[in-house]
Amino acid sequence: MPTTNDIVLRPRFKKELNEHNEVVLKAFEDSKKEQSEFIVTRLDNHVFIKFPKKEQQFWTPQLHLEIDEIDDKTSMLHGLFGPNPTVWTMFMFFHFIVACLFIAFGAWAYSNWKLDNDFALQISIMILMIIIWVALYFAGSIGKASSKGEMHRLNDFMNQIIAKEKS
Repeated sequence: MPTTNDIVLRPRFKKELNEHNEVVLKAFEDSKKEQSEFIVTRLDNHVFIKFPKKEQQFWTPQLHLEIDEIDDKTSMLHGLFGPNPTVWTMFMFFHFIVACLFIAFGAWAYSNWKLDNDFALQISIMILMIIIWVALYFAGSIGKASSKGEMHRLNDFMNQIIAKEKS
């Protein structure tokens, strides 16, 4: 039973293709020469589709495709939309720092509570960490929403390459 998940900040998809994976990978590699709208990079069975530097902004997405062989006539395409890996790493680092601070101040608040000392400052900072977590989530959601058009362009380009290979 499939369920929708609106919390996903980096949408994923998978698609079975009626072509051998090397044929599809070659089609993406050949697309480098045929167009200049996107930067296409291939490493083994991974394809990265990005916008040129001049068009990139902070939340500009890229599409990471992994095309695995199933048998001689079919392959499985796994796709992942997301921001630049550097941006994503920074974003996750902020989440990690907020989580660590929340836990540290929680332990400090618990210690002060057990020692019958004042712990209002620690609880206040924990509440602030929760507010920052929510702000980080909404910042990610806003970034995703602002780049939806670009994600559609990447998806359309991918589908165009796959369709061209079928014909």
